[in-house]
Amino acid sequence: MNINRRSFLVQAGAASFSTRILGTHAMAAEGVSAVDRERMRSVAAFTAETLSTDHPMAFGADIVNTATGERLMRAVNRVGPDHDPSAHAETLTIRLACAKLGSGSLKGYTLYSTCEPCAMCMACALWSGLDRLVFGATIADAGRFVSQIRIPAKEVARRTDLQCMVAGPVEREVCVKLFTDPRMQKTFAMWKKH
Repeated sequence: MNINRRSFLVQAGAASFSTRILGTHAMAAEGVSAVDRERMRSVAAFTAETLSTDHPMAFGADIVNTATGERLMRAVNRVGPDHDPSAHAETLTIRLACAKLGSGSLKGYTLYSTCEPCAMCMACALWSGLDRLVFGATIADAGRFVSQIRIPAKEVARRTDLQCMVAGPVEREVCVKLFTDPRMQKTFAMWKKH
């Protein structure tokens, strides 16, 4: 079964009107715009394209210019294919974006992630100087399917003098659909065996 961006968004969009998801009230995110929601749906649709490949993935990230919205870099988690435990979508996208800019600074950029970053990814976002980080599914949502370091991204950001606004969850239902897709569930089951 092939999936494309439009069909994924249509299927996931039906869930976005619901007031409850996963047995809890949907949370509203502070400081989130219609543009943020649109960008999150876009990165979720990009990530959903992997569901029809040999390496399905629920974790995807996008870095855009905060002022113009122009995309700088986009990637999905590559821990398995690259045999690199640090190749989470956020850290990989940050690495690629910094390499493209020829700089260790992403000041002036915003990162969108289909899932709330783990402590490693949030630390990388802080060290890179990103203006903002916007996430979709929560770390608790992801923890239902894969092992997680369950420290909220906002808590990591709060415990540093580095500045990065953290907003989320945004389009949570759309992003959770990546985790609950049967093809992703099959992949999660394989991960647990290893």
